Amino acid sequence: MKLLLQIFTWWNQQTIGTRFHTWRNGQRVGEDELGNVYYQGGKDSEGRTRRWVIYNGYAEASAIPAGWHGWMHHRTDVSPADEKYVAREWQKPHRPNPTGTANAYRPQGSIAGAGARPRVTGDYDAWTPGS
Repeated sequence: MKLLLQIFTWWNQQTIGTRFHTWRNGQRVGEDELGNVYYQGGKDSEGRTRRWVIYNGYAEASAIPAGWHGWMHHRTDVSPADEKYVAREWQKPHRPNPTGTANAYRPQGSIAGAGARPRVTGDYDAWTPGS
């Protein structure tokens, strides 16, 4: 079943191509508290070491913690696994992206939201064809 998911889906952990690339070129760097596993190996088009993540579950980019995000984007050469990374007190824990769910933001007057759209004030006149 897992093999079929890797062949036919891209949003669930890794594709078969990523599995093969990881097997051939990947050097495991570490794992975060959410179970995502980080790898590096080979070179990208800019000559930097290529870095990637195998998500634990659905591929959700916002599920990468701040320390690993910096490493993934080459902001630091030291991975959180190689240092005692501690999140700052102002850093919030991960919260999944709520878009498309019942928890999504719906402003007042939105078709999907509750309530009525606010009345238009007198500072705007709608355009009418021919006027």
